[in-house]
Amino acid sequence: MSHLVIDSLSMRFRPPGGGVVEALRDIDLSLERGELMSVLGPSGCGKTTLLNIVAGFLAPSAGRVTLEGREVTGPGAERGMVFQQGALFEWMSVRDNVGFGPRMKGMPRRERAGIVDHLLETVGLGGFGDKAVYELSGGMQQRVALARCLANDPEVILMDEPLGALDALTREKMQGLVLKLWQETGKTIVLITHSVEEALLLGARLVVMAPRPGRVFRDYRLPFAAMGAGQDLRVVKREPEFAARREEILSMIWDMEEEIMGRAPGGAVPA
Repeated sequence: MSHLVIDSLSMRFRPPGGGVVEALRDIDLSLERGELMSVLGPSGCGKTTLLNIVAGFLAPSAGRVTLEGREVTGPGAERGMVFQQGALFEWMSVRDNVGFGPRMKGMPRRERAGIVDHLLETVGLGGFGDKAVYELSGGMQQRVALARCLANDPEVILMDEPLGALDALTREKMQGLVLKLWQETGKTIVLITHSVEEALLLGARLVVMAPRPGRVFRDYRLPFAAMGAGQDLRVVKREPEFAARREEILSMIWDMEEEIMGRAPGGAVPA
């Protein structure tokens, strides 16, 4: 049995002005335990809608999501979410943010403190536990968000553009951290991104979605995440296969964007 199964998933919205918007149609995906999958596609292809259904924030119009054979019917501690903005508690210290989930579960203070200290060291924030969240940079706040997610020990980590707001250098460092955490924890990870390069680097499996309605267009198995977990990401980017895949997928996304704008692939305006 696959770990996480997305089975014939469709989603339709009814806007206040009337009509129906078909956001997703017949999505079928199966992930094994410990798989790292990035999801890429043009704006409006339903990436975040798909993630929100897996998280249990939205109920699909048709189909279902199962985790270890159990149907997802709402949010649950076995699925952790990391948002583009950290969604941290600004009035709490770093330590209290990371330990919030275990505290809500009633975990004893000493055990909770040990987990928090370990996770802060893991994400490179040892010594920052007593800092206020607002004192941290954006990259450091995302490290706190990752640690807080891991503190709940979820089976699946869902990431919605978690690095999109960071500057280029910080983003690359965080990409390395995501790969490190994936290898060390063995968690199943689903990551949404708009960056082709990031999708290639962080996707041992990369799903490209097409829009209107959102559907799976391509499903790749790639070596770059495993390569990047053990070496400098800039070395991986110089691989000929990486460059070839990047150009292939960029062209694919570009053609989709052109089609969305009412032009045929290649730039021609349809008659």
